[in-house]
Amino acid sequence: MNIAMPTNWKELLKPEFEKPYFQELSQFVKKEYEVHTCYPESANIFSAFEHCSFEEVKVVIIGQDPYHGLDQANGLCFSVKDGIKHPPSLVNIFKEVHTDLGKPYPESGNLERWAEQGVLLMNATLTVRAHEPGSHQKQGWEKFTDAVISKLSEERTDIVFMLWGGYAKKKVKLINSKRHHILTSGHPSPLSANRGYWFGNKHFSTCNKILNDLGNKSIIW
Repeated sequence: MNIAMPTNWKELLKPEFEKPYFQELSQFVKKEYEVHTCYPESANIFSAFEHCSFEEVKVVIIGQDPYHGLDQANGLCFSVKDGIKHPPSLVNIFKEVHTDLGKPYPESGNLERWAEQGVLLMNATLTVRAHEPGSHQKQGWEKFTDAVISKLSEERTDIVFMLWGGYAKKKVKLINSKRHHILTSGHPSPLSANRGYWFGNKHFSTCNKILNDLGNKSIIW
């Protein structure tokens, strides 16, 4: 597996890459991509890190695993490639941005524009087999991405962690709440959002207020 990742992330995560679980994970991913159609494209597996360096992370949003449909996943959680129809969770994210901040609903569902402002958009599992959601879970990715969260918690301060849904909320145990800011809500998927657990959480305005109070630039959501 080609680890296309900026030097600063590579140096920080080098101990993880050398652990047996990551070696096994690499072999698993390599074989899966050889035998099956998998997403995102291999060059985009580590896109979340490429678009957002360790020192520039201001916000962390955690997804579960990549979209498993044709041409959707681009390596950033909840994000799709330009020109691709927006999946339901992303539609609800943009609706909340509109309600919260009054911003118009965007044409593109590509969230690289967020990542380049310091939003780490990381799935807990970075790969998936086509049309088989969860197919690459429990192979080692979760250990790796938990290590990323722990590293950010230990070595940085004042990051805003936005934890949406039960799966993401479990990551709270990895985050030092005295050093960082944690926002939680229901998941933006229709199942949760339509039951009143997502809309109205005002995470986007709350996040920007925290950043502004710290003297940081707010995110242009």
